[in-house]
This record gives sequence, structure tokens and C-alpha cells, in this order.
Amino acid sequence: MNERTDFTVNDRHYRVPARPVVVICIDGGADEYLSAAMCRGRVPHITAMSARGYRGLVRAALPTFTNVNNAAICTGLPPSETGICGNFFIDPETGKEVMTNSIRYLRAPTILAAAAAAGRLVAFVTAKDKLRAFLSDGLQGIAFSSEKADEALLATHGIEDVEAMVGESKPSIYSGAASLFTLQAGVAMIANGKADFLYLSLTDFMQHRFSPEEEPVLEFYEQLDHEIGRILDLGAVVGITADHGMNAKHDSAGRSQVLYLETALVARFGDGIRVICPITDPYVAHHAALGSAVTVYLHDGLKCAEIVDWIADLEGVSEVYPRTLAARKLELDPERIGDIYVLATRDVVLGRTPADHDLSELDRPLRSHGGRYEEMVPMVVSEPLSAEYRMKALGDPRNFDIFDFVCNGTDNDAMVRRTTASR
Repeated sequence: MNERTDFTVNDRHYRVPARPVVVICIDGGADEYLSAAMCRGRVPHITAMSARGYRGLVRAALPTFTNVNNAAICTGLPPSETGICGNFFIDPETGKEVMTNSIRYLRAPTILAAAAAAGRLVAFVTAKDKLRAFLSDGLQGIAFSSEKADEALLATHGIEDVEAMVGESKPSIYSGAASLFTLQAGVAMIANGKADFLYLSLTDFMQHRFSPEEEPVLEFYEQLDHEIGRILDLGAVVGITADHGMNAKHDSAGRSQVLYLETALVARFGDGIRVICPITDPYVAHHAALGSAVTVYLHDGLKCAEIVDWIADLEGVSEVYPRTLAARKLELDPERIGDIYVLATRDVVLGRTPADHDLSELDRPLRSHGGRYEEMVPMVVSEPLSAEYRMKALGDPRNFDIFDFVCNGTDNDAMVRRTTASR
């Protein structure tokens, strides 16, 4: 590869460097984890990236959930334009509660598909298979998950014999190994000439279980750093961000701090109120479907303004908005949320009723995400930013600007000079 690639998608033009490009989403990768690992010398490659290139904070999309932010990153757009406003919602066409991991809910083409159409060898690897299904639509390239790596076929996934390529067996999705396998697959595909434009999305299993200073997660970040170092050694331009942060949602004794909002609302206002928890997905052992953002659906006759005021006074609530205001302030699609949107305080999660959430699967104190307090996440770019993008970084950059920063914001002339000098 010795030529730059240009393409335009969703009103953004991308000038892709004539080198492999790798964007990594560290699921649940709050900056506190990265800082703790850097301070202890556990991530030398990311530390060197930060010194040579750029490291700063960016805003994730709200609600701070996986489907929402991976859709935003893959399109360069906020949820108001992607239509993905949670992992789970009530489909207005059917009235049924459904997962958003279907292409029918995504309203914008992806950067990945556009890069492939422009001639790049694109690979999309995610730890969780739920993302692969709806973010690989239209992609003429490679797309598979660590979770179901053994099921990847050339005809349907653009690749086969993934386990043999990586040299590892498919890991459990409930492990840090699922994230490591995703990065190892990226290394193997670049090394074997199968991909030169990659999006690698990890899983937040470890961050749900451990606080930033605990040894298991420090070891996990050390392992991530090793694989990132291998990617850098292959000459890639690397960008790292996160889909959301992560916070403790328990008291000092380890007891989960849950506001069961549907229970409270029905007790006060009567039947006909449904609370939807947009964090809900197939991986409930991570969080028992408890997150820090929910949306409330009201039956006709209930006074929304009165209920908004009542919710605002509840302990554990940080923000509450009626639908129209929520759509405007939180950049959401009003057709994909309920009548009221609620965000929790830093150490509280919101639920429906006690019967709807099985906390028995949690073998450690609850850590979760979804609200305002998991909004700020890191962005690290392996190359120096141009003057224009250094200024942009001082403004209000978003995690879904990561492909823009990596492709358009790096000093390509400096990269070429450095790459040529190293040969």
C-alpha cells in the first residue's frame, strides 16, 4: 500500500493514510483505568503513543451504552442521526420491546462500508456478536466476533478458520480474553495482508468487575498494551477511544444502589407506566440490566409535566426531561425514546421493578454505566495531530470523531517522512 485513499460518508470526507489504520474501542474504558495503568508503568506502548501523538478526553454519546456509541463511532454521527438510542427500546411500529442489534434500526451507512467501497481491506472485529450483525451491513470485507469466532465463514463473514489464524481457541465472552482475542485477530489480519483498515471493539467484562486500581484489571490493560504494541510494530496508525466509562454503583458495604423507578411510579401514579432500561442486552451477567439511564412510557391521561417534576425530586436522579427536550439536549431520536428520559447520579442505577433484575448473577459489587457520569472517555492517537486538529481537540471533540482524527487529523507528511526514514 503506497497511496492515500479518499472517500466521503455521512457528509464527512476521509483522507486515509497510506498505512494500515486501526481504531480500537475499549468497551467501558474510562480514563481512570488508563491513568492507573500508565502511572504504574503497565502500558508502555500506549504511554509512548500519548507522548508521540495525542491523548485527551472526549465526550461519548448519551446514553452511554455499547450499541449507542459503537453505532456513533462507526458512522461518525450522534444517536439522533443513527437512530440507535439504546441497546433496547419499544419499537413504535410494533409496540414490542426489542434489541437494537438489527440493521433495520440503523439509519446511516457506516464508515467501514464506505472505506471498503473505496478499496480498503476492511475488517470489523468485535468481542460481542451483537454488534457485528447490525454494523457490518453493506460491508464488503471481513466482519466477525470473538464470541462466535468458530462460526465465521468466508461466504458470510469474509473469513474462515479464525481460530487457526489467531492461534487461540474462541474465548468465553465473560472474560478479558474475549477482548485480547479481538486485538490478536487484528494483528494476524494485518500481518497476513488480509486487512488495512480495522475497527476492533472490545468488551467491558473486566471493567464491570474491577475498579481501576485492582490488579486483575491492571494486568488486563498490560495485556491489551502488548497487543497494541504489536499493531504499532506493523506500521499502523492507531486511534483508541471508549464507548463509555464505568463507575461503582454500590455503597461502602458493596450493596447495589438501585432506584426501581417503575415500582415507584406505579405506587405514586397508578398502572399504565412502563420503564425501559436501554442497557438491556444478552450479557446481563455484566450488570443485571441495571444502568444509569432509563426512558419512561406513559399511558394517555397521565400528566407528563407533573411526573417529570416528581421524578426530579427522587434521590438518585440527576437529570429528567420530557421527550422533546430529551431529544434536543441529549441528541436522541424522539421516535426511539419514551415520554420521559431519566439519568441517575454517579453511584446509582435505575431499574424497573425488583422482579425484573436478577442481582444473584453478580458475584462482585455492581459497576455499571449509562448516564452523564460515564460520558467523558479517553482518546489516544498514535501520531501527532495537525495544527487544525490540535485546535479541534481543545473544543468539544466526541468519541465518534475518532476516525476523523485518525484519518484527517494526523500529520500525514510527518508520518511519511518517519516511515521512509525507518526503512
